[in-house]
Amino acid sequence: MQASPLIEVRGLTYCYPDGTKALDGVDFHLSEGETVALLGANGSGKTTFVLHLNGLVSGSGSITVCGMRLEKSNLAAIRRKVGLVFQDSDEQLFMPSVLEDVAFGPVNQGLHVGEAKERALEALQLVGMKHAGGKAPYHLSAGEKRRVALAGVLVMNPAVLVLDEPTTFLDPPGQRELVNLLKRLPQAKIIVTHDTSFASALATRAVFFSSGRVAGEGEPAALIKRFEWSAS
Repeated sequence: MQASPLIEVRGLTYCYPDGTKALDGVDFHLSEGETVALLGANGSGKTTFVLHLNGLVSGSGSITVCGMRLEKSNLAAIRRKVGLVFQDSDEQLFMPSVLEDVAFGPVNQGLHVGEAKERALEALQLVGMKHAGGKAPYHLSAGEKRRVALAGVLVMNPAVLVLDEPTTFLDPPGQRELVNLLKRLPQAKIIVTHDTSFASALATRAVFFSSGRVAGEGEPAALIKRFEWSAS
């Protein structure tokens, strides 16, 4: 018997306040163990789509996450299941030290500070940043900030990782390090990216967005060739 998808989206539609349709009947699924790259031009709806997955944006249609319908009563539980890493890590790093930043989520969930910091150290170890626990986030490089932001999501033990343009601000060595790190993590992943090399290195499937719709999906290299699309 086939397992139910971790995420299932049906007929998702969203309009901006000015009436512009950002999403137009999107269907999508994510299975356990998958890494799916979302490709497409700026304004095609990719980021708007992923913001729906933990209720930061709300349109019409249906979204089910780990068997839970996305609605107000399930929102807190769903946000623990779907960990979102923003394009700009500075949007997620705001505490005086790296350790406090990563521990913030568990503390906010009611965990004792000491236990939260232990979990934070484990998450920092996982991303290779345990040594930076006492540093201020603004002293870190772009790649280090990305790792710390990821640790702040991993500490909540999500079932799904969603990363929005994760290679932004990263040099080629930083991108390679991120690929290797993400390959080691067991969570299913959704990656919004313009970087076709990054998508090909990580994704098991790609979905191409165009004008708020899913225009195609399949194996990443074949999909990129089909749409003759690249970051350039």
